[in-house]
Amino acid sequence: MSSSKAQHKGEAPLQGLRVIDATAMIAGPLAAQVLADYGADVIKIEPTGGDLMRRAGAAAKSADMGALYLQINRNKRSLVLDLKQPAARKVLLQLCASADVFLTNTRPAAMRRLGLAYEDLRQVNPRLVHVSLTGYGESGLYAGKPAYDDLIQGICALPVMVADAGGQEPRYVPMAMVDRIVGLNAAHAVLAALFRRARTGEGQSVELPMFETMTQFVLGDHFAGRTFDPPIGDAGNARMINPNRRPYPTSDGYVCALVYTDKHWKAFFEGLGRLDQYAANPHLHEFASRRQHPDEVYAIITGALGKLTTAAALALFERCDIPCAPMHDLDALIDDPHLASVDFFQVKDHPTEGRIRYTGIPSRWNGTSLPINRHAPRVGEHSVSILKEAGIPAQEIAALIASGATVDGKLKAETDAPADALALRPN
Repeated sequence: MSSSKAQHKGEAPLQGLRVIDATAMIAGPLAAQVLADYGADVIKIEPTGGDLMRRAGAAAKSADMGALYLQINRNKRSLVLDLKQPAARKVLLQLCASADVFLTNTRPAAMRRLGLAYEDLRQVNPRLVHVSLTGYGESGLYAGKPAYDDLIQGICALPVMVADAGGQEPRYVPMAMVDRIVGLNAAHAVLAALFRRARTGEGQSVELPMFETMTQFVLGDHFAGRTFDPPIGDAGNARMINPNRRPYPTSDGYVCALVYTDKHWKAFFEGLGRLDQYAANPHLHEFASRRQHPDEVYAIITGALGKLTTAAALALFERCDIPCAPMHDLDALIDDPHLASVDFFQVKDHPTEGRIRYTGIPSRWNGTSLPINRHAPRVGEHSVSILKEAGIPAQEIAALIASGATVDGKLKAETDAPADALALRPN
């Protein structure tokens, strides 16, 4: 691991919390990783073939250890349970009896058929916080329908807004935006439910539908005139959808800047040596009047910057104390000098996959960063150790392995791992 300038010492914020992560794909695993990063003991429940996202993205050595999986499953332990088998379901119920949180994104009807719905889990642990990530919830016209990131992006108007802003055909935002927003919402829903439990002693069932979560997110910016009843205008934030709201072209690239306040505008013209032009256009002096002339506003900035190099444009904005940033591509983002200066990326030697660069945990606690203590696990890497912790006798564990109800992934991980990597295996 890289030597962080200030690694957090002592007890992590959620140390002592046990989370059963029975989710797959992105939203649920991301929520569980946030809790794991804060110190919770997260047990990732996987089918015998592992989470489907294991095979997403680039893979260096093992096909089921892809880059996307690695970045949303660190700090967890993996337990394989084939929940179609009664013995595996019994194990899960036993784990839930002493757990604090249960996360799932399996459709509620399927969980009821397995005997693993909230009502079943509550029987073994009334204090359990149960969080279910669904597409559309269990009520309403779309109840029970499957949902994925692309589908929720579409139904929440994101592709249309991308087209309106860029003058192109509708396109999805090129990242799993919905899954990640829902995952972060799930993490704070867990924490709120735990806070309530601390006051009342009671567990809680929380349902988090992707559609409603993303609708709130989108309309926070774009409800606009339809906020009012009756409406006083159309939906859509005109400034955000304006095709001119984009990085400004320079003579050799692009630059990002926000010439926004009255002070910014005067400083911008002063920096260009054009205060006479500023004085001759009083409608540029105030925020309200600039909002009424968006095309002219963008045209002025574009015209001025097009004659400058990117470096010169950034220097101009810095001198004028106007917020600005370079426009990165992905490689430039990864190599950004600020991220290097704060040791944002943490490098760990994975037992089977070689050196892995993880994105860091961005929050700082009394000026220190939380460490990454566990690599993203192999399928069932911790199955046997978790079952032993749960008090399951050795003969029962052997029977679970023999029936395929679980997998001893540790054996495979150790077989695949080079000797020097095994020496670096975290506890």
